[in-house]
Amino acid sequence: MDLTQLLAFTMQNEASDLHLSATNPPIIRAHGTMKRIKADPLTSDDIRAMLYSVMSEDQRAVYEKDMEIDLAISFGEKARFRVNAFTTRTGAAAVFRTIPSSVPTMAELDLPPVMRRFAELEKGIVLVTGPTGSGKSTTLASMINHININFAKHIITIEDPVEFFHSSKQSLINHREVGRDTHDFRAALRSALREDPDVILVGEMRDYETISLALTAAETGHLVFATLHANSASKTIDRIIDVFPTGDKEMVRAMLSSSLQGVVAQTLLKRTEGGRVGAFEILVGTNAVRNLIRENQIPQMYSMIQTGSRYGMITMEEAVNNLMEQGIVDKDEARRALLRTSEEIEERDDEVAAAALGGGKIGTAAEKPAKTPANSSDSDPEEGYSF
Repeated sequence: MDLTQLLAFTMQNEASDLHLSATNPPIIRAHGTMKRIKADPLTSDDIRAMLYSVMSEDQRAVYEKDMEIDLAISFGEKARFRVNAFTTRTGAAAVFRTIPSSVPTMAELDLPPVMRRFAELEKGIVLVTGPTGSGKSTTLASMINHININFAKHIITIEDPVEFFHSSKQSLINHREVGRDTHDFRAALRSALREDPDVILVGEMRDYETISLALTAAETGHLVFATLHANSASKTIDRIIDVFPTGDKEMVRAMLSSSLQGVVAQTLLKRTEGGRVGAFEILVGTNAVRNLIRENQIPQMYSMIQTGSRYGMITMEEAVNNLMEQGIVDKDEARRALLRTSEEIEERDDEVAAAALGGGKIGTAAEKPAKTPANSSDSDPEEGYSF
């Protein structure tokens, strides 16, 4: 068994991830469910040999020194994989995340129409947020692809690592990878402002200076797309403001209120008929929303989303409920989705989420469903695939 066979098997089963961990057989995540491959457990040396076969000498040195590394690899012309190699108590380990070679269109992803408007803006900042593995990179790639096909612009992407590679069409696209083409996000963003960009994609806003530079770029007439780890639109605003020192919070609220165009908080749900589908909470930067940010009235943001449907706004509860009513997800999946959507939902009355699902208080019974054949595979990887 070698890495090429495992990656081919991952793609054949339409899995999003391949997990390698010492003392365990390979495991894939297919449509959100972990499944063991029926194979012998891997040793740390097995995994290290697989990793070294796709690493450069410099990458090997970094892995040996830091005990972890991010990189991306190509799998012929079929796909790319984002790789995180790390070290555990039992030895070497790695996760390979599948990145399709072809960029999906916004129509193929069934993105809400307002997101097309976000992609066609001239300036401002659009944030795509959600937990790891929620499809943020794919959503952003489809938006960049829309610009590339329809507009003559200069697009710079700054990522760690570069995931989707776009061939320049109407637009000129320059990809920069942190660690290979630039030292860090901050240096690349500072440089980008002098590179005549129309659109800047920031793979992740991680710190005070990166966020400050991204907001400055949006204020100075560029369209900036960025990702952030937050589970709701209002938490995204809080997360950005909280990064700044107390004395700078008023300044950042003013910057954000003048440049924010939209926030998309997304998650992936299991389809009733197999596969996964995106659910999106959308905040649009209307004048009323900008006033709330400026005046530090973030708790009122949720009610603004509830009443902003004419602008394309939608709450996560409503998005999930719509998917359930259309039969795309079942009621149990919808309940689980709402329970894990965000801390903000937990802070609101449980009756809000229950009402969105047609009644019934969501309590401990919903949070800890009885294990049945239908849902036991969600957490039990023992039911494996033959390799």
